[in-house]
Amino acid sequence: MSSGAPRALLLIGAVGVGKTTTTDAIADELEVRSIPGSAFDLDWLRRSWPAPPGDRFNSRLEQAALRAVSAVHREAGAQVLVAAGVIEERADRASYETAFGCPLTVVRLTAPRELVRARLHRRHEGDPDGLAWHLDRFDELTDILDAAGVEDAAVPVGPDPRSTAQAVLRAVGI
Repeated sequence: MSSGAPRALLLIGAVGVGKTTTTDAIADELEVRSIPGSAFDLDWLRRSWPAPPGDRFNSRLEQAALRAVSAVHREAGAQVLVAAGVIEERADRASYETAFGCPLTVVRLTAPRELVRARLHRRHEGDPDGLAWHLDRFDELTDILDAAGVEDAAVPVGPDPRSTAQAVLRAVGI
């Protein structure tokens, strides 16, 4: 990738599919390729409670924080901003692109249901309520994303985070 205008990649997908892990692996891969970049998880930008009425997942807070964080990273020289998160409606893409402050490509990560369910069981061992919520949310969010068609590209998770990161970068031409 040559020097030029920054761009943003937003990795979306259902809970447990590997968005955060892949975002971290993409950051490592960009560094290996000497491409200035930044990576972050949108969950941390919206983690505040209680959520305001009508904004179950703190999306307004997330986008306000994303505007600030993205501006700082672009100012620091990042050419590729990579984030893990979720957009449930195609109509929301424009507001996320505005928040990133540069052209946005949305990549949906996919994984077999049983693989994700096994990951969620490991992640929430000893937390039956959390496990139940995440298992239900995986199915709910998969259906929402299937219907919404928010992504520009879909990439199945590979056998390891690095191979998935490389597949994402190939899919977006980096």
